[in-house]
Amino acid sequence: MGGKPCIRGLRFTVYDVLDYLGSGMTKAEILADFPDLTAEDIRACLAFAADRERRLISIPA
Repeated sequence: MGGKPCIRGLRFTVYDVLDYLGSGMTKAEILADFPDLTAEDIRACLAFAADRERRLISIPA
């Protein structure tokens, strides 16, 4: 997947899941459309994004 972070080795990137959530899809809709994903996978994507944001904020200017 071009070096992008993937979910459990699946061909789903963290960015794809975040984009689905950002476009208004619910967790239930994502899970229904992509049965290989779990609710824990979605939570892990959100945790990844939060951690990445926290790291960006802590970099001195």
